[in-house]
Amino acid sequence: MRVRLAVSCRTFGPHSVPAMKSTFAQARKLLVCALALTALSTAVASPARAGSGLDWKACAQGSDDAVGLELDRAGGRCAELTVPLDHSKAAGRTIKLELSRIPATDRARRIGTMVLNSGGPGESTLGMPLRTRAAMKDVAARFDLIGLDPRFVGRSTPLDCGWPVGMWIRSAGATRASFDRQVVVQRDLANRCAQRHADVLPYVNTRDTARDIDLVRRALGERRISFLGYSYGSYLGAVYTQMFPGRTDRVVLDSAGDPGKWSPRATQGSEEEAERALRGWARWAARRHDTYGLGDTPARVLGTVNSIVVATQDRPLRVGEYEVDDQVVPYILAGSGDDRPAARAEFASTVRILNEAAHGRSAKPGPELAGFLAFVLSSAGSPLASPAAAIICGDNAAPRDPEVYWNDIQRSRARHPLFGPLKNNIWPCASWPNQPRERATHIANATPALIVSSTGDTATTYEGSKAMRRALTGSRLLTLRDTTAHGIYGEYGNACVDAKVNAYLATGVLPAVDQTCRPDAGR
Repeated sequence: MRVRLAVSCRTFGPHSVPAMKSTFAQARKLLVCALALTALSTAVASPARAGSGLDWKACAQGSDDAVGLELDRAGGRCAELTVPLDHSKAAGRTIKLELSRIPATDRARRIGTMVLNSGGPGESTLGMPLRTRAAMKDVAARFDLIGLDPRFVGRSTPLDCGWPVGMWIRSAGATRASFDRQVVVQRDLANRCAQRHADVLPYVNTRDTARDIDLVRRALGERRISFLGYSYGSYLGAVYTQMFPGRTDRVVLDSAGDPGKWSPRATQGSEEEAERALRGWARWAARRHDTYGLGDTPARVLGTVNSIVVATQDRPLRVGEYEVDDQVVPYILAGSGDDRPAARAEFASTVRILNEAAHGRSAKPGPELAGFLAFVLSSAGSPLASPAAAIICGDNAAPRDPEVYWNDIQRSRARHPLFGPLKNNIWPCASWPNQPRERATHIANATPALIVSSTGDTATTYEGSKAMRRALTGSRLLTLRDTTAHGIYGEYGNACVDAKVNAYLATGVLPAVDQTCRPDAGR
């Protein structure tokens, strides 16, 4: 899952749950977006019918709605679509979906409609057409770009479990006692969702979101739609191609995970990628010892990181108004998965602040880290983390016996002492009030799609993207080599990737074989 924020509200978590990214800049934007979105009540109107049309209007819901105002300035418009809560009961209870559209300006050469999803799950996509339009350059003029907040996310009948914290992802800590405390906390989070939303939780899942997308297609009067999804959005796009064959045109799946492993345990197996990214960052930081003071060799930088973790085992660290313990700090340290200089510098500043706290000195977080901690540790993050958990738990059942998690943690800890207890820890899904209503979708079809991945992705790993390539036999894989990043097209800034994706979007023709790009010179 990632915490990707669209101008966005797009990404959280260790930049994925399996696709919850966690750069602190994005987490802060996510928090801002969460506070800006206003709750909408559940609708009772009749569900949309094919060709019923949509009532497009201004997007801004007030003078402080930054995303809505920017959409309006860009010529965008927003609309509501009424869909069934339970798609098997079209005449039953309904909910409202909110969507945005920036229309094609080159109507003579218009290709069609592109539906967007920014990932998460749980991230608002309403503002994504703004970012996507910039990435697409000239070809954007030939598409209607649709931002759709998935059911129970953002403005689409939002779901909030009223959690006292935001992101639920934690490390198990160093001891059995700390793990047992996590079991209690995660059970409480699940119970809070059950108390507030037991009636809708069975309908918070990817398959019902895919059905919503097809109703959007019908309401727009399109025979086929194009689709661009990042991280979890890639999984959603793949599910749509499986459930509704023949209804897609161009499909781009960026930072795709293994569709067969999407589950409440999807972060398992990515320990090595997280460690490799941390080592890469340590080499970068060692060359800048005069700036950050974390060590003049990679080994000494990693020693500083380890000393921070060890310090948290004795007492929580005071960082501004927050306390971070041995369950939170590993989650913070999983945020090294972006090798761009600005991201590495931000991460180095965070480690320096943690190091100050570990030595008992005053540690005041900057705005990025402060926003991230507010998202993770306070109720401000609940409106986005709640639907993310509900979607993950609603797609696949999780083991309910805590011993399963503890045994996995211990096995992984032996090789991966920092990230093993994080990647294998228990989540609220272990105590979720309902089992998934349907089996998870098995992805196996020949839909043409362009899959984009970096070799160093720490969230949805490169091996996962190769598995998606095998599942979609008509697809091609575009690999950005020697790069640590999650979210490539239009985000990372690689000219080769952006050009190849835009060529596919313009022509609809996939490369004859899988393609490779290299980091731009000067990175």
